[in-house]
Amino acid sequence: MVWRSVGNSHTEFARESAIDELAVAARRDPADLRRELLADNPRTLAALELAAGRAGWGAALPSRRARGIACSSFLGSHSAQVTEVSIDNRDRIRIERITFALDCGITVNPDLVRAQVEGGLVFALGAAAWGEIVLDEGGRIKTQNFDRYPVMRMQSVPQIDVLLIPSDEPPTGVGEVSVPTAAPALTNAIFALTGTRIRRLPVTKTIKIV
Repeated sequence: MVWRSVGNSHTEFARESAIDELAVAARRDPADLRRELLADNPRTLAALELAAGRAGWGAALPSRRARGIACSSFLGSHSAQVTEVSIDNRDRIRIERITFALDCGITVNPDLVRAQVEGGLVFALGAAAWGEIVLDEGGRIKTQNFDRYPVMRMQSVPQIDVLLIPSDEPPTGVGEVSVPTAAPALTNAIFALTGTRIRRLPVTKTIKIV
């Protein structure tokens, strides 16, 4: 049925993961490669610069922590996300912090925009981490309730910093724009921390998230 951010959720997971892999193969910083690719997209580039700067991209982190990055242009809005993760002594991943920069044109109600972004992030992180619909051998859906389809709980929600870019452009979408970057920023951070590249969701099929 309907899905928040529809096709952009999986197409941008593929694209932003591939860009990260290309950066590693070229021995480039993932943010620097995106800067080059966004040279003709100044609004998305500005979101990238703001998110990276506020998240401390390139600055040293404590041991057992890493960051991942992803960008999006969707519904007329332009955004970038940096996700910081940690790993405990039982090899479990925790999402520690998300920095999300958004240019959605004129911001009529900033609190509503932040609420939409935060809601989209929590929705998308739950889906990326744990969401899976399972079919039985006859093709019937076994995932009938939340005992089989966990969502993100309060104890797992990271610190979320939403940065709104002042703009005189017409207002554009906010309700779905934070969904597409959630999964790739998370999996890119996990790769930076563990060396494990995740190309199939949910993440917990590969590594546990708490």
